[in-house]
Amino acid sequence: MTPADRAAELREQLAYHGHRYYVLDDPEIGDDAYDALLDELRGIEREHPELLTPDSPTQRVGGEPVGKLEKVTHLQPMLSLANARSEEELRAWIARMRNHLAREGIEDPKFEFVCEPKIDGLAMSLLYRDGVFERGATRGNGEVGEDVTHNLRTIGAIPLKIDDAPPLVEVRGEVYMSLPDFTALNERRAQAGLSTFMNPRNSAAGTIRQLDPALAAERPLSMWCYAIGVTEGLSFASHWESLEWLRDHGFRVNGDIKKLGSEDEVVAQCLRWQERRGALDFEIDGVVVKVDDIELQRRLGVVGRDPRWAIAWKFPPTTAVTRLNAINWNVGKFGDLHPFAALEPVHVGGVTVKAATLHNEEDLARKDVRPGDDVIVLRAGDVIPQVISPAPHAVDRPDRAEKPRVPERCPFCDTPTVKADGAVFTRCPNRDCPERRWQLLTTFAHVMDIDGLGEKQVALFQKLGLVRTVADFYRLRPEQLLELEGFGQVSVDRLLASIEASRARPFGTVLFAIGIEGVGYVTGRSLATHFRNVDALLASTPEQIAETPGIGPIVARLIHSQLEELRPLIAELRGVLRFEEEGPAPGEGPLAGKTFVLTGTLPDLTREQAQERITAAGGKVTGSVSKKTDYVVAGASPGSKLEKAERLGVTVLDEPGLLGLLEDAGG
Repeated sequence: MTPADRAAELREQLAYHGHRYYVLDDPEIGDDAYDALLDELRGIEREHPELLTPDSPTQRVGGEPVGKLEKVTHLQPMLSLANARSEEELRAWIARMRNHLAREGIEDPKFEFVCEPKIDGLAMSLLYRDGVFERGATRGNGEVGEDVTHNLRTIGAIPLKIDDAPPLVEVRGEVYMSLPDFTALNERRAQAGLSTFMNPRNSAAGTIRQLDPALAAERPLSMWCYAIGVTEGLSFASHWESLEWLRDHGFRVNGDIKKLGSEDEVVAQCLRWQERRGALDFEIDGVVVKVDDIELQRRLGVVGRDPRWAIAWKFPPTTAVTRLNAINWNVGKFGDLHPFAALEPVHVGGVTVKAATLHNEEDLARKDVRPGDDVIVLRAGDVIPQVISPAPHAVDRPDRAEKPRVPERCPFCDTPTVKADGAVFTRCPNRDCPERRWQLLTTFAHVMDIDGLGEKQVALFQKLGLVRTVADFYRLRPEQLLELEGFGQVSVDRLLASIEASRARPFGTVLFAIGIEGVGYVTGRSLATHFRNVDALLASTPEQIAETPGIGPIVARLIHSQLEELRPLIAELRGVLRFEEEGPAPGEGPLAGKTFVLTGTLPDLTREQAQERITAAGGKVTGSVSKKTDYVVAGASPGSKLEKAERLGVTVLDEPGLLGLLEDAGG
């Protein structure tokens, strides 16, 4: 194989694995394997500079710092949106559109709407010429933004090259930082003695305007794409079609975007987003509602700087000022101490808030909030609201309380607390601490999806001595529960049936549920797939654990150190829960070696369900069509991938065809 051929193959592999990691959140290989491919490509490009291309994955990071951010005039204005803050205002907007179209001679238009989460980030324009990412710019004032291409290239969710692209296409979206990534970034900065950021949006804004792309590359930004602007050689009949095109060409499009056919459905969807905003791992401040039909959008036009065909349903205010009555401490399932604020009740974000998180002790010290202060409370994107800072007037009080201190003894078991060198958290080291055990028990019930076993029930069972470890859940008897207040025959039968059903949860879920620090859903699944059974995992070395995709040496050592302590619990649970992976190993199964590409909207299966069915049978799902593709599964509005499949002679299946293939393969 020539260096040029190998470089092209490496670029294709890196693009595929980058798409799985950054866009699909479903990596197939670990960081070490990805870095090895990247290092090999760098070596080829160093030896053969003529093979270096602007869209190479090696060019994401490493550009020279810029002197300043240059101004950019958008090829098409990036418009603002009018707001609706109630159901009445939303329905009035739809009535205004009907009236406008009636004046245009269109009576009783058949509206379909697309509802999208309004991400609280920074609007961006990405320009691609002949499929290569040429320029990225901030929205600015809508007419003129700032060129931030050097920083956008570092974001793995943004493709540097797209296949089957028109001569020119502008992709629009929102750059943001997820809440877990924001928390982790602040913890890393606190450990390093650096100042921490106020909120994810400010973090993203500060990062995207850095002059040095190396600084931007260190911070975990991502992007949701939601529209197509200027194009040459590309057109759509509907906004929904444009979203499908974006998905099919490797861009991240939010999976919860809905196409709806009535006003009532739109209102219900907006209210649903408002209710669930606190459960999301990214911040939203509303819902964007758009008319789907492009011709109707054109006829509706623009008034001022706002399109008539789109509106933003804005959520209630998310900040308020209230009195901080006390700072208390929780103990997590691994012993880490977390401060939280006891507040004078205040209405914020549509609910009454009495408590708010203070994250960790470094964050508490940075914010310098003290009992008795008036504080600013934020409720946006978190189930538990957070205290942002003291109110400006609070810091000047002469009688202000002393700074709070981390407890020297656990507030639940009175064990002396400890803090390791370099650690973020002070910890309670007592594994029998009742609060730690309660946290482990409630986490297990949640992860194993045991209905009827909430925090109050776990606390009651723990108090009565019915449950000490998670193995005790499977020893509960009907007669024990029927003696308890609030437990009738129906609720007891339902609880025991749910506990019984949890025995069937897969091995990866069990590994997460039993409480191994560093193991969540994804890591548990990776360990289960890699080791196949718990005996192989228990017999492994840290080095063998580090060979698991997605697990590095530090986490591997952390996992290994806990396995010996968990042996008694695992022994109790053998024969109760699944400690062996079912289905074919990677590369095995009736569809092993077969490559699939999914495009368009299937009638019954979601894209994730279809992918899960294919991979369970041993097949592989990729993001682009090539000569190596065995099957393209096409639904409604399939886009250019279907055309390429037909051009290359790749077998095309609809949903019944896929299900038939899976059935024939025993999947």
